[in-house]
Amino acid sequence: MGNREHVRGGSNASERWLDAAEALATARERNRVLEVPLLVEGKRDQRALVLLGFTGPIERLNRGWPLERVVTHLFERYGARHPVDGGPTIMLLMDWDRTGGRLQRTLREKFLSFDASVDEQLRRRLMVALKPETKVVEGMIGLIDALRPLVDRFDQTSSTSM
Repeated sequence: MGNREHVRGGSNASERWLDAAEALATARERNRVLEVPLLVEGKRDQRALVLLGFTGPIERLNRGWPLERVVTHLFERYGARHPVDGGPTIMLLMDWDRTGGRLQRTLREKFLSFDASVDEQLRRRLMVALKPETKVVEGMIGLIDALRPLVDRFDQTSSTSM
């Protein structure tokens, strides 16, 4: 594989990075095609996703509002279930450190109190795949040169199979 030589990490780094790229491509396609937003902590997290090719809505948690207000705003804007596929209306992507884990749980509970489902698959997969290299979403900025071509390849594959 041409991009594997750019991958940093241990002996299983190529497999981990391919899993991260596949997860990012799947989320990117859902974000682009169905306009399912990703909720991230701040501006640098948003920038990392834009650099990874996300073109759909990206919402930020840190906007000077209490968590309850952010969740209410997002629920009012996106609803409880996606109108096209009935799936989650928002993807939660908090950092995979201790603070991010607490935020993720709190946000999940607040959305569930509105009977709104959330997609946490991307965070789960990135947590396993990229934890040796980074524990934060914005940390992917330093991995863009190796990760973006892999994500693009998976996204093209999934687009052609539709």
